Amino acid sequence: MKATRRSIYLSLPFSLLIVLCSVCLVYASGGEGHGATASQWKDFAWKTLNSVIIIGFLAWILAPKIKAFFSGRRQEIKESLETAAVQKTDAEKQYREYAEKIDKASQEIDGIYEMIKAQGVAEKEKIIADAKKVAEKMKEDAQARIEQELNKASGQLRSEAVALSVQMAEEILKRNITAKDHEAMVREYMDKVVNKH
Repeated sequence: MKATRRSIYLSLPFSLLIVLCSVCLVYASGGEGHGATASQWKDFAWKTLNSVIIIGFLAWILAPKIKAFFSGRRQEIKESLETAAVQKTDAEKQYREYAEKIDKASQEIDGIYEMIKAQGVAEKEKIIADAKKVAEKMKEDAQARIEQELNKASGQLRSEAVALSVQMAEEILKRNITAKDHEAMVREYMDKVVNKH
């Protein structure tokens, strides 16, 4: 920074000298084709001196303000660059955090999807197994009911067959046994009972 200021302060007089020489050449070349007269040179010298004094005075008065402006501006630029660097760092940090959160959320979503899929498969298998158990139970219940109904029907058929057999036997006996046969049967029964006792 100091080297730059020094080079500016050193180049300023040379720049003024070049401008002054250029003005002298232009002024000297003017006129009627003859060179400039002494009074013209004197007038030019006074004007040049006057310009140099005014420029020097303005430079002396305005230099601190110009210096303050440029140093203030330089400070503002420096602060802006520092702020921009901090903001860039913060933005990169936030970007990394958001990227990590998005990656984590994606992994969680994938995990939830897999878990739901696995639960769905397990639930499906459980439902199928439960349905098979229910079907098997219904089949067993139906088989037991069929056997129960068959046993019941068989028992009823036996009862009806026995009742019918007794009824048919009574009718046969009524038709075929006479009073004489009846007396003979009673006597025979009595003889057996009396003889045994």
